[in-house]
Amino acid sequence: MDQLERLNRLPLRDDLRGQHPYGAPQIDVPVLLNVNENTFGVPLDAKEAILKAVADELEGLNRYPDREFTELRRALAAYLGHGLTEANVWAANGSNEVLQQLLQAFGGPGRTAMGFPPTYSMYPLLASGTGTAYLAGVRTQDFLLTAESAAAQVRAAAPNVVFLCSPNNPTGTALGLDVVRAVYEAGEASQAIVIVDEAYAEFAHDGTPSALTLLPGRPRLVVSRTMSKAFALAGARLGYLAAAPEVCDAIRLVRLPYHLSAITQATAVAALRHSDALLANVEAIKVQRDRIVVELGGLGLAPARSDANFVFFGGVADPQAVWEALLADGVLIRDVGIPHHLRVTAGTEAETTAFLDSLRRALGH
Repeated sequence: MDQLERLNRLPLRDDLRGQHPYGAPQIDVPVLLNVNENTFGVPLDAKEAILKAVADELEGLNRYPDREFTELRRALAAYLGHGLTEANVWAANGSNEVLQQLLQAFGGPGRTAMGFPPTYSMYPLLASGTGTAYLAGVRTQDFLLTAESAAAQVRAAAPNVVFLCSPNNPTGTALGLDVVRAVYEAGEASQAIVIVDEAYAEFAHDGTPSALTLLPGRPRLVVSRTMSKAFALAGARLGYLAAAPEVCDAIRLVRLPYHLSAITQATAVAALRHSDALLANVEAIKVQRDRIVVELGGLGLAPARSDANFVFFGGVADPQAVWEALLADGVLIRDVGIPHHLRVTAGTEAETTAFLDSLRRALGH
């Protein structure tokens, strides 16, 4: 009896039967450019500050952590600016848990969530896990989303929750604020919670606006962020959101008690105090991202303009064969399942060079 058959013999929820868990390949190779991590790592001064902060917490590990993680919410509000206070901020174990808690509060059985694929693949999985029906909207042939189209789709579907990913994963393109405004207004009839997932916001080109500027006067708007990417803290698992205080109060109704450990809180606060050092690497990553875009264009491929720390590119005749050729060279990128397209994380200069050299060989250049 295989594992799938054993699973199906359990009294699993009907809507989970046949589903597959989220997962990118975890392969140990020299150049890992498949899950959009910050490959620069944590700078030494920030690392030392985190070590000290964690050490200071060890004496009190026999006690529960601050359930309201007040110091962390204050630090996050100060980092975001825009007049936000700790009352506007919530955090959890990665932005996935933030999104899950929002669906627990505003989704659920008999309610619907809407996204616009290709987009972050966790949205339908989070919806399924919370018993929320998932509606897939549509984009243009070149994967863009206009204000008019998005608003019309939201009006027609009347969802309870809308996901807008900006910069979008896997395409890397940022949404104009006109899209967010239009979707918010279109969701008025169904009182839709509009979530703008800005996990890659720090990597955006200069002048790209954040939906944080739209929060005043919009109590159903939520902006989700993470410390996994720009802050190089993917292993620490800290995501957060900014919204009206009543949104945070709603999440308090569904969160698990003491859901953020004292170690996580201490790590994040120490990192925020050294944000300048941590974010210095963001500029170096943007240089490599833009280098990838230029060089892929020179190879006859079709890279999308990216506001993230990765590049989505088309024009690949056989993505699986190219992916396998790069893997044989010790370079792991992401096959996102879109015909003739692949996605690569912008790494260090050396990692980017290794990817480009390997890709040239795979393409016969």
